[in-house]
Amino acid sequence: MSNPRFVAVSNRLPVKLTRAPDGALISEPGAGGLVSALAPVLRNRGGLWVGWPGLERDDELDCTLAEAGRKAGYILKPVDLEPGDADLFYNGFSNQVIWPLFHDLSSLCRFSPVVWEAYRRANRSFAEVVAGCCSGVDFIWVHDYHLMGVAEELRRLGVTTPVGFFLHIPFPPLDMFLRLPWRAQVLRSLLAYDLVGFQTLRDRRNFLYCLKRLMPDVKTRGAGSVLNVSHEGGEVRIGSFPIGIDHKAIDARARKPDIKEGAERLRESLGARLMILGVDRLDYTKGIPEKLEAYRRALEKYPELREETVLVQIAVPSRQEAQGYRELATQIEQLVCEINEQFARPGWEPIRYIARNHDLVELLQHYRAADMALVTPIKDGMNLVAKEYCAAQVDEHGVLILSEFAGASSQMHRWALTVNPHDQDGIADAIHNAITMTAGDRRNRMRHLRTGVRTYDIYHWVDGFLRAATQKTLTDYPAWEDYVPAIECEPTLG
Repeated sequence: MSNPRFVAVSNRLPVKLTRAPDGALISEPGAGGLVSALAPVLRNRGGLWVGWPGLERDDELDCTLAEAGRKAGYILKPVDLEPGDADLFYNGFSNQVIWPLFHDLSSLCRFSPVVWEAYRRANRSFAEVVAGCCSGVDFIWVHDYHLMGVAEELRRLGVTTPVGFFLHIPFPPLDMFLRLPWRAQVLRSLLAYDLVGFQTLRDRRNFLYCLKRLMPDVKTRGAGSVLNVSHEGGEVRIGSFPIGIDHKAIDARARKPDIKEGAERLRESLGARLMILGVDRLDYTKGIPEKLEAYRRALEKYPELREETVLVQIAVPSRQEAQGYRELATQIEQLVCEINEQFARPGWEPIRYIARNHDLVELLQHYRAADMALVTPIKDGMNLVAKEYCAAQVDEHGVLILSEFAGASSQMHRWALTVNPHDQDGIADAIHNAITMTAGDRRNRMRHLRTGVRTYDIYHWVDGFLRAATQKTLTDYPAWEDYVPAIECEPTLG
């Protein structure tokens, strides 16, 4: 039997559209692990990608997308959204309700029926485009929290094509999820899919527990990382599929002479001091202020770190139009100045703060130069920076310090130094431990981390999800089993 045609659905299309000074529309290929992983599948199966282009639809946009699709090897299908709905759906419900709530920050949520209705209309618009271009032999894969309702809208349109969904962010525990006024509607929407995937077993467990408490007629059976859920005569598969990165590409690029030379220049610019690296999107879930305070505590608690270490913190701008994000940027800048003023000595400042976008070359140079990576989000679905750092550590000299609330910790905790991002003393101790660790211990830890990242890469993730979607007898998903801690074990659901 031939493979079904593959249809990817995400909030944005995998191209970047911008206007030149003369008004001409420019299209550039999208970047990121998801695009790299799904593009070969789409090309091989003659697939298409459905998403919002970010601009209002016109003939020029259609022509530009058609040409971009020809170059990519698959069709790009734009979704039309009314300008008001686009803002309410994306900035309103997706990023001011679901994003903070699913990251356990309900105090930042702005619940409003207006944004919920805009979310439903936007999901319906996506479903209408998908329904208009799909056949019964396709497989549709919908991505992330912006589009949880697409399958339900497809079913209302009479579409019976198999549909899978993957949530890239965490799924919250019951006491947090209960705060969502539309909690029952969201659960029902997710049960309209044929397969629902989560990053970790913890996320899947949270989802199943919410189902058990809020929809008691739901029955769960099976074992392993893919279970079967029965509801109102239908059956949904629920699985854990930790996302990976393109290890092979990052490893190969990190070995290039320009990356090695750039890393050496970076180290020279720091005066041959030990380099602690932070790379985070400028978002309140990433814990950048908490990280800076923890480094301050390390300098207070371990005076020998002064003038011997530098924290290089890269903050990638994000949602700059939002007031809360501008305030966060100001808070971080003030904190950096305060800590530098407190500890600086002639020729040395403890923090080098870089608030701008970096291309892949610059990031790899930083990854390869760093003696340790400080990856301490308050909560994260996975956090691919931790995996990218390990893939780029071709010299195997670095140490990964990782938040226990990052999804990656469920795989990497055995060989990383795991910390509570709120525990300043704990992070300070981890920094000191990393610096005083023997070269042999550092190499052994990094070698194990690199092996895991290489084995369970982005292609393993795609393959595992698609096999779970098409092989109904599959009861388990090959996972990074040696890295799964006891707290990730499944409870008996009854």
